[in-house]
Amino acid sequence: MSGVHEVEAGVAMRAPMPSDEQDRLRALHELELMQRRPEPDLDGIVELTAGVCGTPVSLVSIIDSDRHAVRAGYGIDLTDEPRDDSLCAHTILGRGLLVVPDARADARFADNPHVTREPGIRFYAGAPLLTGDGHALGTLCVADAVPRRLGLGQLRALRALARQVTTLLELRHSAAAMARAASKRHGSERLHLELQPLLGGELRAPLTELRRGVEVLRDLEFCPAGVAAGIGAAVHSHAPALLRLLDHLLRIGDPAQEGPGPMWREVDLNALVDWAVREVRPIAEARDIHLRLDAGPPAPVSADARRLAQATSHLMFCAVKFTPPSGRVRVRVAGGAAPTAELTVQGLRDDPATLFPHLVNGTLRTGSDAADDEGLVAVKTILDAHHATVALCDAPDGGTAFHVVFPPAS
Repeated sequence: MSGVHEVEAGVAMRAPMPSDEQDRLRALHELELMQRRPEPDLDGIVELTAGVCGTPVSLVSIIDSDRHAVRAGYGIDLTDEPRDDSLCAHTILGRGLLVVPDARADARFADNPHVTREPGIRFYAGAPLLTGDGHALGTLCVADAVPRRLGLGQLRALRALARQVTTLLELRHSAAAMARAASKRHGSERLHLELQPLLGGELRAPLTELRRGVEVLRDLEFCPAGVAAGIGAAVHSHAPALLRLLDHLLRIGDPAQEGPGPMWREVDLNALVDWAVREVRPIAEARDIHLRLDAGPPAPVSADARRLAQATSHLMFCAVKFTPPSGRVRVRVAGGAAPTAELTVQGLRDDPATLFPHLVNGTLRTGSDAADDEGLVAVKTILDAHHATVALCDAPDGGTAFHVVFPPAS
């Protein structure tokens, strides 16, 4: 399989540093990935990965300058370790999978403490968590205490699952950025509302008075003391309001106050949905789920293409994740005056799909008992920023219909 490297016997050595190490560490810092926190959405991914690959252990790890930090694990304790002891430190050197059929038979790993102790790691397969800019944040990997190999479909699914981990990490960051941009936009709107009375009424009279004073100073060679005193009083009285107006204008016009915002452009909804479906298809195939895409006529929408693609990909992944094996997922795109992406999930009679309750509990509920699926919350934030309307329906036969309707591109 292209992109798979099976480690052969070599010289025992520590993993060298990636050529983009500084940019990689900067990406870790920007995404705030080294802060320990509960990760229920990542926990679900590692459990699914272990099931797809048939291994007792799966984990998501983040690798910084000297640590290998486990952020989610299945069949393993969540403990950090030195980077030098990590097999994953070798995985982030490339863009493809790193597969080690038998670590004890490889000189580079034979002396690793994770390999030498009992039961120890004999089999390892890891995929780098590559950002959109190509920097490896860490890995999604599976391991076993016995030598083994994975099938072609399992290897493809492992790579696809790793992309979903990275999508989730970047999606949460993107949603937070869009939420901040929306908050700043609302703040600017409030400032505009405050400026209207200032410009239209409160400042008109003082500015007129100050202009008359300036005309007096311009027309008289000698300004009488009384006139000068009146002008000074007017300046003293009206200067605070003028300064407040100036502050408002500066806050509105300063681009540094806004930060990086959405990159809006016209895109075809078909292209975004097609990419999202292709991202999750290997996972669906590994779980024997029939995934069908019915593309429609051009459906132009105004969007931040990268962020909306991330949101669509995670939504498709949730559909596959919460559909039982042998279930069906159908995706359809409709154009026209209201471009729409339709997602229909169908489980089995004795094993229904659980997408509907997960979407309700993970996204729509509010309050102290709300579920903490940050990925779906981030999806909703991004859809809201695109002024999309969401309709969710639970069918009696265990199916779920999810419609996302967008305003047409202007």
